[in-house]
Amino acid sequence: MIDHVSVPVRDLKKGTDFYKEILAPLGLSLLVDRPNTTGFGKKYPEFWLNARPNMKDQPVDTGCHICLRVREKKSVEEFHTAALENGGTCDGKPGPRQAAMTTYYGAFIKDPFGNKIEAVCFPKSSN
Repeated sequence: MIDHVSVPVRDLKKGTDFYKEILAPLGLSLLVDRPNTTGFGKKYPEFWLNARPNMKDQPVDTGCHICLRVREKKSVEEFHTAALENGGTCDGKPGPRQAAMTTYYGAFIKDPFGNKIEAVCFPKSSN
């Protein structure tokens, strides 16, 4: 149902470098590189960064986040590790969680600009 999402970043180069690292374990790569926007995806750009040079960091808890689905726990863990190694912060370690209708395995990070991003998978067993 959702075709793509866009995330604002104050520094497009810094944001692009960060997201190259954290999206690689999820199977997404840089597909579009323009002066004010970059797009990541598998075959089609579905995750965009938009340059907003005058943007302030996001408030501590905007209540907004973007969740990206992957097939296995290892990808969730690699996403989280890559974020921490490249200037992101932990907003929820990789692990099992209870959702409204099922359990899942996920991790939350904040990018260097304060955007909250989650990676999630739905393994048969979250233990």
